[in-house]
Amino acid sequence: MREIVLDTETTGLSPTGGDRLVEIGCVELINHIPTGKHFHVYINPQRSMPEEAFRVHGLSEEFLADKALFKDVVDDFLAFIGDATLVIHNAPFDMGFLNHQLEISGHKTLTNPVIDTVMVARQKHPGARVSLDALCKHYGIDNSRRTLHGALLDSEILAEVYLELIGGKQVSLALVAEVASSGTGAAQVRIAVAPRPVALPSRISAQEAEAHAAFVGKMGESAIWAQYAEAAAE
Repeated sequence: MREIVLDTETTGLSPTGGDRLVEIGCVELINHIPTGKHFHVYINPQRSMPEEAFRVHGLSEEFLADKALFKDVVDDFLAFIGDATLVIHNAPFDMGFLNHQLEISGHKTLTNPVIDTVMVARQKHPGARVSLDALCKHYGIDNSRRTLHGALLDSEILAEVYLELIGGKQVSLALVAEVASSGTGAAQVRIAVAPRPVALPSRISAQEAEAHAAFVGKMGESAIWAQYAEAAAE
């Protein structure tokens, strides 16, 4: 199961009002485990950087002036995410920007399944704060590197938070269960719950089990196997 933890930084809050993407960061998970593969790019938004946005991510107009345009990186981005499930904190925001810039650059909008970790966190911790920093504090995840927002760093931190939200480091490799969905443009934001552990099939044949039971039976009630079986039954 391939998932992509994704985050973006922008010039503001409204893609339809002229704000644009300035950074995309993605981290690949296979069966919920980071593989070390990532996608990261800074983007020249071809517009000014509002002071409010600069205070959030620290990306200035001067820094972004020589960076690639969205149309120059979009193919690599789409190739990296493929048809994987996207894991995003506050997914409608990022998906709104991504789909708007895909549309104006002549591409189809994303149809990938999306897990919104804000919705997952609200379901798991009703009434609690569900910002990325608050969840890091709750789960004891070190986010001291996060002095400013950064798409790749936030994706790496979110990957750790996501793992805790769906059951922690002992989570089963079963598929995440889908319990609800709500539309956000062309994409679907899906709420996921922690997967239940899945029992592994027995590697012992019926004949081997019978032979073992007969062998233990010959050893009498003092056999440690018999004592263990009795204790397990209680």
